[in-house]
Amino acid sequence: MLRTDRVAQPEALMDTEQEQKTPAELKEIRLARRAAQEAEGVKAMAEIAAADVAIRKRTEELRALRLAREADELANPPEPKPKATRKKKTS
Repeated sequence: MLRTDRVAQPEALMDTEQEQKTPAELKEIRLARRAAQEAEGVKAMAEIAAADVAIRKRTEELRALRLAREADELANPPEPKPKATRKKKTS
C-alpha cells in the first residue's frame, strides 16, 4: 500500500525554517503523530481482519462445493469412455 500521508507538506517545511518550536510544542506534535499512527494501525488491523473473514468464508463455500461434487461423483460414477480404435494405415 502506497503511503501518501508521509510526504512532507510545503507548509510544514516552511514552519520549521521560519521559527523554532518549543519543547512543549514538539511534544504535542509527537503525541498527535503517535495518536494518528495508532488510529491508522487500528484501521489497518480491521481491514486485515475483514479480509481474513472474507477469505475464510470463500474457502468454506468452495470446500462445500468440492465435497458435494465429490459425493455426487462417488454416487454416480461417470461412464467410462469407449476406447477409440486405430485406423490401419494403408500404403
